[in-house]
Amino acid sequence: MPLTPIRKIGPLFESTHFKDVKDPCITFDGTIWHIYGSGGNTVNEEWEILHATAPSIEGPWTELGAVTLRGVDGIHIAAPSVVYDSEDELFHMVVQKDFIDVGGGLAYLVSSNGHTFTKMRTLMRPTNEIEAGLYDPQFCIIDNKKYLVYSGIPEIRPSAVRSYTVLQPDVYLAKSTTDYWSGHWKRMKAILRHEDIAWHHNDREHPDYEWGIEGPELQQLPGGLLFLNATSFITEGRRGTRQRVFFALADDIKGPYVSLGPVLSTENVEEWENGENGHASSWIVGEELYLFYQARSQVVIDPKEANNWRYGIAVFKIADILEEYKRATNETA
Repeated sequence: MPLTPIRKIGPLFESTHFKDVKDPCITFDGTIWHIYGSGGNTVNEEWEILHATAPSIEGPWTELGAVTLRGVDGIHIAAPSVVYDSEDELFHMVVQKDFIDVGGGLAYLVSSNGHTFTKMRTLMRPTNEIEAGLYDPQFCIIDNKKYLVYSGIPEIRPSAVRSYTVLQPDVYLAKSTTDYWSGHWKRMKAILRHEDIAWHHNDREHPDYEWGIEGPELQQLPGGLLFLNATSFITEGRRGTRQRVFFALADDIKGPYVSLGPVLSTENVEEWENGENGHASSWIVGEELYLFYQARSQVVIDPKEANNWRYGIAVFKIADILEEYKRATNETA
């Protein structure tokens, strides 16, 4: 039986600042819940860092103005990961500098109030030996150690079956060798590739290949298993309906990861999310896992105008996730 949420909430709010809200990241400062994300427009791909707050994890959510970034600028800065560290009482952000071209690096910023962030350093740059570009970074703590997962873009090569070239990122892992959010960050390996999830992700050489694996996030479930959520692109359907959030689990941070497949259906749901869903952020509360995700409708408003992205929450029982992982592991044994 496919894994399904026990309840859903959404859309969380209607933005008064941006046409599209994407790439949510959830964090808690001990008093207030925060959502950071990408706010902008998918038509011209120009973005700012969105910020919303709430008194509880389920809301109500109040959108604030765009976050102020000092020392870093550009129209493609997006997909922030923000953690609040109670030890130094600071908000730590890692954000991508570019996501639609090779060469984009990751910037590290710090804030005392959660809304004005100052760049401290470039966290990581692409290396031709490993990846030609990197984006969608996410901070995490596993076994009390600081890690970073991100989408790494391999060298772009012409395809024998397509007239266009496209980015084909896989999921990569890095570790802080200093145990500070600022790093130094040591690359470890690619922990999930196209080939590992071929049953629900478009093949690299498919004639209508859309995109690679993106929006990865890692955390540790009670009991120690590693939980990865990310976005894949299924082969079926027209463009604008293929993105899906999926879960994968492993007993070692370096893998191998066993995918449970897409976990958010686009059937028998409200119109605002019946097209596709993607880039999610999770938080554990007791025996439940809250998944904050982006979604949009499949209804075509105008051929030149994509449908608006909005945020929703899907709540899963951790016991159900573990049971599905047990079933999937037995099937692959």
